[in-house]
Amino acid sequence: MKESFDVNPDPEGFVKSKKINWYWSPVFCVFWFVLFYAVVIPSFFSYPETKLIRDERHHPDEFIGERAQLQLLGLSSIGVKLSGTVENEVYAIQFLLNEIEKIKSTSRHELYDIEVDVQYSSGDFELWGMATSYHNVSNVIVKLSPKNTRSKSYLLINSHFDSEVASPAAADAGVMIVVMLEVLRVISSSEKELKNPIVFLFNGAEESNLLAAHGFITQHKWAPYCKALINLDSTGSGGKEVLFQTGPNHPWLIKYYKKSARHPFATTLAEELFQNNFVPSDTDFRIFRDHGGVPGLDMAHALNGYIYHTKYDNFHNLERGTYQTTGDNVLALTWALANAEELTNPEVHAEGHVVFYDFLGWFMLAYTKTTGTIINVGISCCAIIFIFLSVFLMSGKDSKGDAQPFYIQFFVIIICQLITVGVAAGSTILVAVIIDALSITQSWYSATWLIFGFYFCPMFFVMSMGPGLYIRWTKNKNSMHLDNIIICFMHAHCLILAVICMVMTGLGIRSSFFVMLAVFFYTISIIINMSLSKMTKRDYYFVIHCICQIMPFWFYTYMAFVFLTFFIPMQGRDGPTNKPELLLSVFCVICSLHFAGFIMPILNKFKKSEAITSIFAVLCVLFVILAATPVGFPYIKDVHPQRFYVLHTERIIHDNSGMVIKNDTGFYVQPVDTRPYSLDDTTLANALPQSWTDEECATEMFCGLPLYSSRWRNWINSTKWVPARPPHFVIATELKLLSKTYQGPTKLLYQFSLKAADRVVIYIEPHAGNKIVNWSFNRVPLDEGFETPYFAYHVYSMDETPFRFWIEVERDAILTGPSFRLGIGAHLLYHTHTYTTEFKDFLTSFPDWAYPTHWVAAYESWHF
Repeated sequence: MKESFDVNPDPEGFVKSKKINWYWSPVFCVFWFVLFYAVVIPSFFSYPETKLIRDERHHPDEFIGERAQLQLLGLSSIGVKLSGTVENEVYAIQFLLNEIEKIKSTSRHELYDIEVDVQYSSGDFELWGMATSYHNVSNVIVKLSPKNTRSKSYLLINSHFDSEVASPAAADAGVMIVVMLEVLRVISSSEKELKNPIVFLFNGAEESNLLAAHGFITQHKWAPYCKALINLDSTGSGGKEVLFQTGPNHPWLIKYYKKSARHPFATTLAEELFQNNFVPSDTDFRIFRDHGGVPGLDMAHALNGYIYHTKYDNFHNLERGTYQTTGDNVLALTWALANAEELTNPEVHAEGHVVFYDFLGWFMLAYTKTTGTIINVGISCCAIIFIFLSVFLMSGKDSKGDAQPFYIQFFVIIICQLITVGVAAGSTILVAVIIDALSITQSWYSATWLIFGFYFCPMFFVMSMGPGLYIRWTKNKNSMHLDNIIICFMHAHCLILAVICMVMTGLGIRSSFFVMLAVFFYTISIIINMSLSKMTKRDYYFVIHCICQIMPFWFYTYMAFVFLTFFIPMQGRDGPTNKPELLLSVFCVICSLHFAGFIMPILNKFKKSEAITSIFAVLCVLFVILAATPVGFPYIKDVHPQRFYVLHTERIIHDNSGMVIKNDTGFYVQPVDTRPYSLDDTTLANALPQSWTDEECATEMFCGLPLYSSRWRNWINSTKWVPARPPHFVIATELKLLSKTYQGPTKLLYQFSLKAADRVVIYIEPHAGNKIVNWSFNRVPLDEGFETPYFAYHVYSMDETPFRFWIEVERDAILTGPSFRLGIGAHLLYHTHTYTTEFKDFLTSFPDWAYPTHWVAAYESWHF
């Protein structure tokens, strides 16, 4: 090994004299893999030991995970709890009231007052392009107040107990409900100081488009006093709850999270991804922020998102470490925020955005955006200064008096590294394009290890091959030592990242901290190596460098693992128009750039480096081939299912005179991921050809389909229609025109009464020359000029009173005939007892690796 550290080799033979034997290269690679598997994976899945009820006397004022677990068993045993059902509106509410009574009986009555209220509310707002309205949705609300307090500043804690279609909702969000119950019990039985009241909102209608949160924040008597929020939700099946939204503009909230959260799991990167619609869901946080101006913290579980909104979201599938991990954090955070001085007048402390992130869950970093700007720019500038100082010192050793060729070569290396980065990113994204073109997209859905070959191996190959090719092409005309060439490539890579960091910072992107960390650790290694070079003649450069790369390697591989763990399941429900290969490849590029550029060039220190590097290219090709075999089939029974919406539907379409011109029935099937044709030869073999959809879309609003969500509008091209006999309806759609009156020469007012399912979507399309100028729905779509047809969503809860609405139309004076087309989509989400034998048989024809979310629906349209 002595020749490996020869600092004055013969330039003509520098490659040969400084190479390390090839068999050490696998050891080098294994070293990094071991670091990942020994530290990153265990850190992600580490949970505190669950505290037991029998030991709670030894843990005063602490969260008892076992009690929450037993409570969840009771709540989830109620079964599916859609808003409006007896399970949700009676059984779940009674369960909560019983548990709250138990807590009241053990509370310290001399210290606290506990008030309980069951709220039923009605209202309207705009959400996701829809005019949304609701009637009689429920909340259970508890206010815990210190005795004789005069504080008018409350902390609000919210989660929901209702569920999606066919889901017991143990994780989403039953576990958060029982966490809130245990937090209420611990605080109400403690002697610790509590300065401000706490409102616990047990929300009964979140899954039906965030309705109950709106009802509380706009109508409840305690809502005006709620000054800060902890929102709890789920998009998976437990695990650690990630803090992914804050504020906005209230950095003091993160200050308390950093101080109090015992198991931190938070990142600004998640916040910016979520707020830029990379996550196909939303939370009540939006409602409290937009309609109540309440700043807060938004936290959710995201582990095992494959079972989200399915029947598999049950008590037994919930990660067992969830209770104690989340409970510890929420309890500590609740106490901290309820006692925070800032809670008295939060607006005084609204000081802009904050940058925050944890390091493998070990500790938390948080600072203001202004501080982040100073840090990013300062570290980037330091990196540039020390890199050029390092190059200057190297030139003195390598140039033998004439440094100019050395500097020229360094700038050539910078250009080469820019090309290397571009080729690495481009080739990785090209692999994604090829996979998409070969129709083997999403093959990593269950075999997640394929992503390593698809998107990390091309990055590793090019990031090591780029410097290798430069070394090969210049070895006989190069006066720079091999070590210095490798170092200069890493210097060049750091310069690229430093520039990117400053550009992102200048654009106001808080996630620029992600780039800054790579620059920071590399700069530290430069400084240490420059200092050691003054104290010893032995060459420890790469040893020191690799040691300094351990922390960033852990961080970036941890972030990559977190991202893939959370986002891969989401790609199974993000719609057939999604481009998951592009999304994942880009993120793998981003993560790899931050550590591969400082590790992969070192492979060129080993003999046969090109052969070693080529292994990554071979692995990439091999993995793509595997994806085209049964190994790459994405779906697995009960574990990683493919999702479909299946609606047994009747369609009735009227002409201008009111006559029925079309009345057909069938199974409306909507695939939810990027393999919409997986059942074309089996379950959907009798589906009408795609031309059916094209013809229907040309003549009818939304193709005459009962779209349940505005997101479905973008998925119509993948819709399947299988003709079938009519469904059974327990509630028939009855629309009555109550009156049609002129409000002026060109204005008409139409008043309607509608009796239908408890969930209806109303589609409104004005005819040419007509304009909807007012209606009884929320006005935002009209005021902001939303695209027509308009989309209105309405939910009843436990009330059969007909829904009354009105529409005002302004038309050109010369027009006659109908003013607009009106469609009603009625959705019966929980009436499985009405299913026909044919529908049941159709559902059983789905393979065991498919998950159909099913209900009965009707579509009927008229001209008025």
